[in-house]
Amino acid sequence: MNIRLLFFVLIFPIFIFSQKGNTYKIRTIAFYNLENLFDIENDSLTHDDDRTPEGKDRWTEERYLHKIANMAKVISEIGKGKGSSSPDILGVCEVENRKVIEDLVHHKTLEKMNYRIVHFDSPDERGIDVALIYKESVFLPTSFQSRRLLLHKEDGYRDYTRDQLVVGGLLDNEQIYCIVNHWPSRSGGEARSRPNRLAAATLNKKIIDSIIKIDRSAKIISMGDLNDDPTDDSLKKILKTKGKKKKLETNDLFNPMEKLYKKGIGSLAYRDKWNLFDQIYFTSNLLNNDSGYHFWKANVFTPPYLFSKKGRYKGYPYRTYAGGNYTGGYSDHFPVYLYLIKSAE
Repeated sequence: MNIRLLFFVLIFPIFIFSQKGNTYKIRTIAFYNLENLFDIENDSLTHDDDRTPEGKDRWTEERYLHKIANMAKVISEIGKGKGSSSPDILGVCEVENRKVIEDLVHHKTLEKMNYRIVHFDSPDERGIDVALIYKESVFLPTSFQSRRLLLHKEDGYRDYTRDQLVVGGLLDNEQIYCIVNHWPSRSGGEARSRPNRLAAATLNKKIIDSIIKIDRSAKIISMGDLNDDPTDDSLKKILKTKGKKKKLETNDLFNPMEKLYKKGIGSLAYRDKWNLFDQIYFTSNLLNNDSGYHFWKANVFTPPYLFSKKGRYKGYPYRTYAGGNYTGGYSDHFPVYLYLIKSAE
């Protein structure tokens, strides 16, 4: 593979690569759970007391800035090495507010990439949101909305969780839609909490179907921490995702993470078991290579520095806190990404 720089838009390179005599332009789409990226201020409207200087986690400005630097380092490197730069579009979750995202994209490691933000405050009781970060020179948002997931506890009271962020826009002048998710956790057990994730999947499908109803040729990418694996009911029975291209029918969703998961690849570990909760799946028309951007390949970003090197959690993702102790790492999740390519001719 020969990689060469085609030209610059503003200060950002559009990379192309040659394969089997064909030349392609490449874009990187990614998702990253930033694991409790909180500022140090106490928000009286959310349960963020632990993440303050006086709280249980002793969340000081020094620790906050170290976390920002760590996240910026990872984001700057996701997907690099295949003729691409850092992510052109990045979905994130577990961010407290817009301020922490602004601090992140303005960090010296990322500031030259000129990232912009789409973010809404969610009603989640922990005070964590989802957001979309994008390179201004590459992607132009034309529509965005936050879709609420209404859940209720066994006693009938609202169970406040994250919204699903829907962003439509132009990727190098080509219409594309992105949905950023952070589905309800497995707190209380997988089976007991499963209905909440089935509800999240139902909302996600409703969003996708509503876009297709307006635009039957819409290219839609849904990404997020789903707290479910690619083979769980939320994906297979509600969204009806397929892991094999030959099984796809019109308007089906293709999930490249299913193949990775069946190979034993994961994005987080729990009790010596790897899960692939962080996923990116999309409408089947993104497999068509006759025109515009289409899917090339997907993976989990796992450089050596993202693994714990010692102790009880050796070999697990190197996170900020482990076992209740501050470790100064990155996140309990690995990022996931995919490449979109199109002919550069």
